[in-house]
Amino acid sequence: MIAFNDASRLREAALGRQLSFSAFAERERKVRRDFWAKLKRFAGRVPFVDDLVAAYYCALDPATPLRVRAMLLAALAYFILPTDFIPDILGGLGFADDMALLTAVTGLVSSHITPTHRAAAARALDKELPRST
Repeated sequence: MIAFNDASRLREAALGRQLSFSAFAERERKVRRDFWAKLKRFAGRVPFVDDLVAAYYCALDPATPLRVRAMLLAALAYFILPTDFIPDILGGLGFADDMALLTAVTGLVSSHITPTHRAAAARALDKELPRST
C-alpha cells in the first residue's frame, strides 16, 4: 500500500497540483540516481524511450522553468518506482500507466522539450543503450 500512496503523490505532483522545494530536491536526487539503471533494465520493453530520455534532459536543464521541471521530475520518479499502480514486471502492460502519465505531462510541457533535449537524448541512447543492427 505504501507504493500505491507514493505513486498517487507522484501522479498528483506530475500534474502540477503540488510543488514544494524539498519534494522537488528529493525527486531530482532520486531521478539522477536511479533513472539510467532502471532504463537499462527495461529499455527493450519501454516503447516511449526517446520521449522518456528527452524528458529527463529537460527536467535536469536549469533553463527549464521550475514548475515544468517539477512536473517532469515527478513523472520520471513515477517511472523509477519499482511498484507503482501497475507493476513494471507485468511485461508491456506494466509500463502502460508510466506511458500514460509521461504522455500527459509531456503534452502539457511539450514546448519546453527542445530540439537540444531531444538531441541529447539521441546521443545518450546511442551511448548508454546501443541499438542493435
